[in-house]
Amino acid sequence: MAAAFAAVGGKWKLTLIYWLAHGESHFAGLRRRAAPITPKVLAQQLRELEADGLVERTETGPVPAPVIYRLTPYGETVLPVVESVRLWGEAHLERTHGQVAPSDRMSCGRAVA
Repeated sequence: MAAAFAAVGGKWKLTLIYWLAHGESHFAGLRRRAAPITPKVLAQQLRELEADGLVERTETGPVPAPVIYRLTPYGETVLPVVESVRLWGEAHLERTHGQVAPSDRMSCGRAVA
């Protein structure tokens, strides 16, 4: 469990993996989706996911060209966990009558393939 939590634990990593499961994105695109996350924390979480081999970072040209993030094949192995957590979260919202509902920007309503 400790190794798994080290790789995907924390407030943002599973959410970032979820969003990247639906397609590659540049930093600004992820920043817009994760409105409450600061750019510093977003960059840190992405660096950690990259260091663990879950996310690939591709520079598209010289600065200030956007950097594209995508899941690696190894990152895709985490998707069943992400989907299980997403489904549990939906059931939890129903059980608590939506009292802890996330904002639409942070919503993860679509299933992971």
